[in-house]
Amino acid sequence: MTKSKSHVSKETFDEFLTEQGILGTCEERALKELIAEQLTEAMKTQGITKTAMAERMKTSRRQLDRLLDPATPSVTLDTLQRAASAVGRTLRVELV
Repeated sequence: MTKSKSHVSKETFDEFLTEQGILGTCEERALKELIAEQLTEAMKTQGITKTAMAERMKTSRRQLDRLLDPATPSVTLDTLQRAASAVGRTLRVELV
């Protein structure tokens, strides 16, 4: 019996996602999920309810739910800044 050689790809996961045309979408979703997680954790640590958080941000509870939902990718820098401020944090945006 001869063993067949299996093809081992040296392709990175980013290259695979690029080939599939979804790298940008995946990166956006991951970033939004990270931000939502950080905000949720800060709210939990400080005992801030969603209603109180929305009031601090001067927005609706529904808008806050969209901000905290990783499946909703669209969010403005202004909204992120108000959310960060509402939990006593600063927003840092950088290009790398």
